[in-house]
Amino acid sequence: MNARRVLAVLAIAELLAMTPWFSASAVAPTLARVWQLSPVTTAWLTISVQLGFVAGALVSAIFTFADRLSARRLVAGSAALAAIATLGVAASSGITLGIACRLLTGAALAGVYPPGMKIAAGWFKEGRGLAIGILVGALTLGSASPHLVRWAVSPAAWRIVLIVAALSALAGGLLVLLVPNDGPFAAPSPPFDLAAAPRILKDRGVLLANLGYLGHMWELYAMWTWMAVFVAASEHARRAADADVTGLAALVTFAVVGSGAIGCWLGGNYADRWGRTLVTSTAMVVSGTCASAVGLLFGAPLVALIPLLLVWGISVVADSAQFSAAVSELAPRDYVGTALTLQTSLGFLLTCATIYMLPKVAAAIGWRWSMSVLAIGPALGVWAMLALRRRPEALRLAGGAR
Repeated sequence: MNARRVLAVLAIAELLAMTPWFSASAVAPTLARVWQLSPVTTAWLTISVQLGFVAGALVSAIFTFADRLSARRLVAGSAALAAIATLGVAASSGITLGIACRLLTGAALAGVYPPGMKIAAGWFKEGRGLAIGILVGALTLGSASPHLVRWAVSPAAWRIVLIVAALSALAGGLLVLLVPNDGPFAAPSPPFDLAAAPRILKDRGVLLANLGYLGHMWELYAMWTWMAVFVAASEHARRAADADVTGLAALVTFAVVGSGAIGCWLGGNYADRWGRTLVTSTAMVVSGTCASAVGLLFGAPLVALIPLLLVWGISVVADSAQFSAAVSELAPRDYVGTALTLQTSLGFLLTCATIYMLPKVAAAIGWRWSMSVLAIGPALGVWAMLALRRRPEALRLAGGAR
């Protein structure tokens, strides 16, 4: 099997395996009614996955699971565990067991996402940035897919969305086993050393790259999590307040989140040529502008609102993989693993705050302008990446392309 076929199989496998991530979020309006949840409590359906992912990533890094086990087998086993946890949510009768299963889902997906990146890197030396961009695009589309299933079934059939996500994850885990090995360029994962964290965080170049990443993460998952609610609120403002728009909102959300696959491909294709700081800054300028401006079209017909949302969906994730690439190029060679784990952990912890915060902001000022607070992150991120671009360390990015 050549590298291109491996990438195709791996992309499909990761797309399928990542579907549990937003499976509960896709049916959150129904769960909020069935389980009698407040908007803030509903946010925990996604926050718990983020926390589980952080815990799983730290445990995996400390015990170097991706080296002790074949990365392919780790992805397969983790996807199966995510499938079981998602079925657990479907079988839950209340929020307590549901949150526990969602925590387990996040921890399991930490064994799907990073090892998948490692397999891709093991099969590509030239064109690695594009390969990883395609893989992140597949992950993005997989994260969006539960919204498509939700659109296709009635609100009362919420368990079907979770069951489909679980079966999809199981299929993705089995599919990755078709990849013959971890790749001719596979290398041991860089070790994790918590004691080195202060030194890494004080490194000026790494610090700026991490600030850029945190600005990106401030916006990304809150936008993904609450897009369906925002679209539904916009439609309610345009129509009757009691109109059933949940299915339509789910379809629009699938299109918006799924469009990020295009952005991932574009980011991966051009970052090595134009420079990581330029690509990430451009993406954040566009996404931050969309976050600031989307309130102007709140309540407008979807024919006017959707184009802006699609631009936002493409740009909000276009820079995602480039922050990890930047840290891997800037961190001291012996501490790349620690630097990447710290970056991921801090970023996903931050998403918990913004996911939790957004419905509170909406309760205070309404959904129309609530999304504008997400523009704070990209503004900080652009400043950090342009500051990094002016520093001599930037010459180590993308072979000197900066």
